[in-house]
Amino acid sequence: MPALSPTMTAGNIGAWQKKVGDSIAPGDVLVEIETDKAQMDFEFQEEGTIAAILRDAGEKDVAVGSPIAVLVEEGEDVSAFEAFSIEDAGGDKKPDTPSKEGDASEASEPADTGSKTAPPAKEESAPAAIESESTGDRLETALQRQPAVSPAAKKLALEKGVPLGAIKGTGKGGQVTKEDIEKYKPAGGASTAAGVPAATYEDVEASSMRKVIANRLTQSMQQNPHYFVASNISVSKLLKLREALNASADGQYKLSVNDLLVKALAVAARKVPAANSSWREDSGKVVIRQHNVVDVSVAVSTPVGLMTPIVKNVNGLGLQSISSQIKDLGKRARDGKLKPEEYQGGTITISNMGMNPAVERFTAVINPPQACIVAIGTTNKVAVPGELTEDGTPSIEWDDQIVITGSFDHKVVDGAVGGEFMKELKKAIENPLELLL
Repeated sequence: MPALSPTMTAGNIGAWQKKVGDSIAPGDVLVEIETDKAQMDFEFQEEGTIAAILRDAGEKDVAVGSPIAVLVEEGEDVSAFEAFSIEDAGGDKKPDTPSKEGDASEASEPADTGSKTAPPAKEESAPAAIESESTGDRLETALQRQPAVSPAAKKLALEKGVPLGAIKGTGKGGQVTKEDIEKYKPAGGASTAAGVPAATYEDVEASSMRKVIANRLTQSMQQNPHYFVASNISVSKLLKLREALNASADGQYKLSVNDLLVKALAVAARKVPAANSSWREDSGKVVIRQHNVVDVSVAVSTPVGLMTPIVKNVNGLGLQSISSQIKDLGKRARDGKLKPEEYQGGTITISNMGMNPAVERFTAVINPPQACIVAIGTTNKVAVPGELTEDGTPSIEWDDQIVITGSFDHKVVDGAVGGEFMKELKKAIENPLELLL
């Protein structure tokens, strides 16, 4: 099991893209793996032939470094590995599952941790009883585990309340697809026992990614002393600039409000570098790292949880490039196709819920080890005083405004500095021509 992110300690096996006997070349996808961040394709970097698959699709919490498959050189005898097990590869034995009639105490005995260094020869087959027991383990594991599920199918299943364990996947490698969820029909005629009410809830096992999100954000709230600064900001000029730029684009690009806000965030971060810093502790040494470039993490909602793909060196990018990267990163985040280097790191974060008209404002949790995240609310029309009329009374004009709330880590950013950052952000947004410089 490869470590596909710095925080990954275990992963779940998704659909295998290769089977025993298949050749594999550098860059080929071997298997889908659900990490602590996303469901990813594991691209193999060597060539050879798959001799054995040691972990079935759907197995969960497989430790990093644990063997999952056997690769041999082209032309080697694959049949010699038919009875090859995880123990033979130096991994931990799968826990035995006791039969209904069996003694439960037998299953609680510690697994044999001995390992062999070479596969058994063809003519030295294992005893029939042992082979049967191993086969039974694999079959029962396959029946009990949850199937591999695509992110879109998982989201739809949660919305419809469909039990994933009751569905036989028709996708590649037995993966449950969105179409499988849509076609699912519960077995008819089922009824609850007299006097026993039907369950009013369903327990859904937390994914590896959901556990990591929970741990990181809980850690952030406990270890980072948050404070919040909110500001009402006019976006009337910014909206007019966006409209003018899109009108002259000849279909080459289409800027969103968020694209311009990401650029404005980078402008403010360069002027107040404390907001573009992070708290670091290493080997007893504590430093505040001030970053020389602004890498903006953009919060994206995906079927499996919140992800923050990174637009790197935003100050060195034009609006068209920023827009293109945000669209591409967002799509691949929702499809579970991001590479680790595309979501690990970042120096400051933006979370935008402005597309939801019900969200006037909100506060966001800091994305550690960063020191700042800004939360964007929806656009509202606000009556403001206009020019004086003939009788000397001010007229009323309508201004498009948003509320932006900055969350700051007080270990790194003092209150006055956080206020200064919000002032520079407000200035950049309300004078958007500065974003074109």
